[in-house]
Amino acid sequence: MKEFIDNLKFAWKYAKDQKKRLIGYVLCNIFSIIISIFVPILSARVIVDLTANQFYQVLLISFIILIVELIRNIINYLARYYSQVIYRETFTLVQESLGREILKLENQCIDRNSSGVFIQRLTNDTSKIADIFNVLNRYLSNIITNIGIFGAIFIINKVAFCYLVVMIFCIYMIERKRVVLFNEQDKLFRKKNEKVSGFVGELVRGVRDIKMLNAEESFMNELDRKIVDLNQQRYSMGQTDRNYGFLRNIFVDFGDTGMIFLLVFLIMNHQLEVASALVIHNYMNRVTSIVEWTSMLIERVKDFNLSSSRIFAIIYSSEYSKEKFGHKHLNQIEGNFEFKNVSFAYDDGHKVLDQVSFKVKANQTVAFVGKSGAGKSTIFNLLCKMYEVSEGSITIDGVDIQELDRETIRGNITIISQNPYIFNLTIRDNLKLVKADLTEKEMIEACKMACLHEFIENLPEGYDTIVGEGGVSLSGGQRQRLAIARAFIQKTEIILFDEATSALDNETQASIQKAIDHMKKEYTIFIIAHRLSTVINSDKILFLNDGKIEAEGSHQQLLKTNKDYKKLYEAELSS
Repeated sequence: MKEFIDNLKFAWKYAKDQKKRLIGYVLCNIFSIIISIFVPILSARVIVDLTANQFYQVLLISFIILIVELIRNIINYLARYYSQVIYRETFTLVQESLGREILKLENQCIDRNSSGVFIQRLTNDTSKIADIFNVLNRYLSNIITNIGIFGAIFIINKVAFCYLVVMIFCIYMIERKRVVLFNEQDKLFRKKNEKVSGFVGELVRGVRDIKMLNAEESFMNELDRKIVDLNQQRYSMGQTDRNYGFLRNIFVDFGDTGMIFLLVFLIMNHQLEVASALVIHNYMNRVTSIVEWTSMLIERVKDFNLSSSRIFAIIYSSEYSKEKFGHKHLNQIEGNFEFKNVSFAYDDGHKVLDQVSFKVKANQTVAFVGKSGAGKSTIFNLLCKMYEVSEGSITIDGVDIQELDRETIRGNITIISQNPYIFNLTIRDNLKLVKADLTEKEMIEACKMACLHEFIENLPEGYDTIVGEGGVSLSGGQRQRLAIARAFIQKTEIILFDEATSALDNETQASIQKAIDHMKKEYTIFIIAHRLSTVINSDKILFLNDGKIEAEGSHQQLLKTNKDYKKLYEAELSS
């Protein structure tokens, strides 16, 4: 019970803005309860008057019942309206809140979990949180209504009342066992559902590679296995419902027959009138449904607690670690960097960087070269605080990045990767993501610098063309150019190019290289490139090998002092 109350307090944080509507919803349900108790009494009176041939009285009461039912319909309409608005607004706030928490997660935490974990919790579990207040009102209203009818039966005949008490207790024990089993199966079902959702996401995003690898059959076999496993779990849950539902229905059938025998016995012994027996028989199903409504409420409460625990895990649990930033804010940074004995290893323990140290002055252009896996991209990720250093420290303008807030770091650094993610929006909206008040002039100017404007102008919808998920309708080079245009729009003090021109043809690369050259001396620029021809004019080149800086200097200096660098350069010239 304590767990439920704590979870309810959590849900209330998101529903409290709907306080007036919630009160209106509760009042509507209270009126509906009163009417639901009042109508059976009137209906019983109709039966009594019919048996006594009081037809005028029957017509009058029937008219009163009509008025009362019309009022109930209006009340129910208002209740449904309040219910839908409360759910919509609360659901929106819970999803927004969880979405923000997911964006705060450390990259290593996201790497460890499939996308299905977050998709299911953001879509399915949040809906259970948002709906809890409507559930409580709806189920409790039905329970209280039927308890009212139960009380009326107590007044009519206490023997029939006692019989129903025993019957309700037996049904409750059956339902209690069903709910406990179903809840345990539901926990397992959700975990398996997350795996299926994550795998489907992988399949959709990688569909082109799957086709090119001719791996459709192996992927479908794996998907089939996961889906069969999930559906088997769903079947097990349904089987639990079926088995216990069958047992409950058999018991209710015998109970109904027993009640008829009891009512006949009471009538024959002049302990009950026929009209009263008819009322009890007509409404006994409403009374026994108290257990059904109660068990459904318990099931929904357990469902709510499970969803809450899954959401709490992301928001509060150390299992889902969050990015940590300092509180120091720099309004304007110059762009001086220093790595001091920085080491980094991923979860597998393998060191990607080992005691790396170097300095970069503001407005310098620095290049990082070396074989794949040497640690070049990792340096960029650490600089942006996408990952935390394992050892050592990184400073910006002399301040440790552990002390700096998110805006100082992320708001002053732009990174353009070799595989930039393009969102399933229009080209215009993709560019406006980095600057909401982007003008037409700024947008066109940035796209011209990225050698993209002419291509966009030839599209049927121009800048309003939707590019598909991941920019699927664009070529690799066009995606890179769009990412470069985004960087030109941001105009941060530090720009990191991580193989950002690898998919471009020589002519386009030369044009963009000119644009980058124009930015030199005004911005601090880091460049990762396998093509050494793109970095030979850098102020400084750092040559990495196995996670360590093997050499640094200008292009000409490295040709003279480092054999590995010279070998790479000569290999490129010969190719």
